[in-house]
This record gives sequence, C-alpha cells and structure tokens, in this order.
Amino acid sequence: MVDIATRVHNHKWKIDPIVRSLIDTDFYKLLMCQSIFRNKPDTSVEFSLINRSHSIRLADIVDEGELREQLDHVRTLRLSRGESTFLRGNTFYGKRQMFRPDFMGWFEGLRLPPYHLEKRDGQYELTFEGRWPEVMLWEIPALAVLMELRSRAVLARMGHFELEVLYARGMTKLWEKIEVLRGIDGLRIADFGTRRRHSFLWQDWCVQAMHEGLPGKFAGTSNCLIAMRREVEAIGTNAHELPMVYAALAKNDVELAQAPYQVLADWHEEHDGNLRIILPDTFGTEGFLARAPDWLSKWTGIRIDSGDPAVGAEIAIKWWKSCGEDPREKLVIFSDGLDVAQIAALHRQFTGRVKVSFGWGTMLTNDFRGLVAGDALAPFSLVCKAVSANGHPTVKLSDNPNKAMGPADEIARYKRVFGVGAQKAMEVVV
Repeated sequence: MVDIATRVHNHKWKIDPIVRSLIDTDFYKLLMCQSIFRNKPDTSVEFSLINRSHSIRLADIVDEGELREQLDHVRTLRLSRGESTFLRGNTFYGKRQMFRPDFMGWFEGLRLPPYHLEKRDGQYELTFEGRWPEVMLWEIPALAVLMELRSRAVLARMGHFELEVLYARGMTKLWEKIEVLRGIDGLRIADFGTRRRHSFLWQDWCVQAMHEGLPGKFAGTSNCLIAMRREVEAIGTNAHELPMVYAALAKNDVELAQAPYQVLADWHEEHDGNLRIILPDTFGTEGFLARAPDWLSKWTGIRIDSGDPAVGAEIAIKWWKSCGEDPREKLVIFSDGLDVAQIAALHRQFTGRVKVSFGWGTMLTNDFRGLVAGDALAPFSLVCKAVSANGHPTVKLSDNPNKAMGPADEIARYKRVFGVGAQKAMEVVV
C-alpha cells in the first residue's frame, strides 16, 4: 500500500507524473476510439476544456509552466509491451480480442497530437485539433492533469503531518461510505472516477478499498491501467461524444434526426451485438426513446447521466413496456454525480423493477469536502468536449439544460429537430 501523504510531501513529478500511461484513461475511450478508427478515421475534430465552475479560477491556481510540463509529458507516452499484451489478449465483457489487430497496430504507434494553451480571464483555454481517433484520447489525460495540479497547488501549502491527517480523514470518510454501501443487498457498483479524480494514487487507493470493502458488489473500474494492475474488470461502453460528432456531420435536419441511431447501428456492428448499453440523453431522453427504432428496445440497458435520475429510469421503464419488453430483464446504470445517499435511494426505488447498477465517479475519487480550510479541495465541474467536427459546431442538449453546450442558434435548431420542450434545470456540481 502506497504511503500517499509521504509521496505528496516529497513530490517529484518526474517520479510521480500525473498521467503514467496511454491506458491511464477511461475504458470507454478505447472502445469508442476503435469504432471511430473504423468508421470515421479522417474526421477532423476540435476538443476544448470547459470549466463549468466559473468561481474556480484555474489559471490563478495552477502554474502554467507545470501544466505545460505535464501536458508535454503526456505526448511522450507510448504503449508498453505489457499494456499492449493486456489489450490484445485479455477478455473484456466475456469477449477475447476485443481490440482488433489493425487498431492495436495503430494504437501502439500513436503519439498524441499537439495542444494549444493560453490564459484568458483567470481560466485556461486548452484545445486540441486533428484527426478524431487521435484527438479524442486527449480528453481524459487533460482533465486528470488539471484536476491533480489543482490538488497539488493546495497540498503544497501543507506540512507532512498535516498531509498525514488529511489523507487519514479522507480514507475514513470513504470507508464510512463503503460501510453504508455494504449494507445494500444486491448492490452492483463500479468506479467511474478517472476524469475528475483527486490524483492517480488516490484513485488507485479508492479502487483497492472498494475491492476489499465490497466483495461481490464491486464490479470494476473505468480506469484501464488500474484494472490491469489490480486485476479487476475494466468497465465502460460509450459516451456523448459519439452522437455529438455524428450529429455535427449531418448535412440536413433529416440526417441530424437519424444521427443518434446511426451511432448505435455502427456500435452494434463494431462489437458484434455486445456492449449494448444506450446513452439516450445527448439530445433529450424522452424524444430519443419515442423515435427509437424497434431493434434498440432489445438492447441490454440504458445509462442515465443527466437530469433527475429517477425520472429518467421511469421514462426507460415506460418505453420498454410500450415495446413489449420486460423491464425486469433490463439494466439501468445510474452515473451522474452520485453519492451514497442517492445510490441507496435509487437502489430501493428501482430494485425488482429493473436490474440496477451504479457508476460512482467524482464523489468516490475526489471527495475531500469539509477537510481543508475554505473547502479548497472541494470537487468542481471541469469537462473536455468535442466542440466542432469538420468545421461544424457540436451540440449537447442533455436532460439538464445547465449541461447544454453549443452555439445558441444551433441549440435552438437541435431542440426543434429533436422535439425538446421545457426542461428542469438542476445544479451541476461535478
């Protein structure tokens, strides 16, 4: 077990770089990357950092020189032989050789493309441009670097004993959450906390704690590197990025309306009918399901990632019933800003009506709320999203209008095309 406080106190980042590997990323990014490599390899995209917590002035907290050093380090990373062997030979979701030889040959030779960084009004403008399969792999490392540099800036003011106490309190806080979760019969939960983690070492500790503290309930981690090292399942399917980019490439409103379903048709072909989890909220869950082709109702389940999670689950149950499907045989994965009380409540409400699972993110891997003066380590909402594809802006509507993104005129157009009416705004914490 790593002595995190001592490592933090004696930090030399060349020994403890923030991002240690190209597979120190969410597993779904690799699955999506392979699909994009096959279906849209020459699409040009731009990704951009977006800080939704405007009160956190990152450029005033994080040193630009340190940020550039860490980003430059990420560009030196290559797959190791062991990492390549793991991806080529391991069984994921019951399938061997999930990653095809052509994709692996490309990935083994990959170097992430250049970045553009500048300061503007207390924030960092960080963008990445180029071919979609390459640029998309910047998302998770960029977020991990910014989040951990912010943590390091706060921790640098602390002495060794203060750090020891801080991490002891953090560990106690997490273990108390685990003890609550341990009492939930039939719980199935995974770590989804890579993108906004406190640090790599802390996420690794959290995964070990979950593995030991929740036997039979802990499903695995979204972090591919930690999954490999700790010999737990790598968890993930797909994300909003796919329909956002496909939609931006649509030539007219008819193609736009079909784009979210074309994404899933390509996904189905890519994975031979495996990994059949729908993420319906990119352009509004209710409208997406109302217009969904019949074959989608046969898929395994749905991930709910915005809006009121209970409302989203009820909409899914109603849709399955209308399609003649038994919701009790379907999986609902809740994954939006969850913590223990909400996990317990959702599990009580929906167990027996559907199969219930949880992706636990920031409040697992970055909950130091109340442990530092001024709450200087409280988590905040930082994302890195595709903002254009082949020169056309991307849009995300979400089931929470506070998570919407894109030019105002395009948001209005998408709402018209996808039939999105009034929405309930909810606070975005992470």
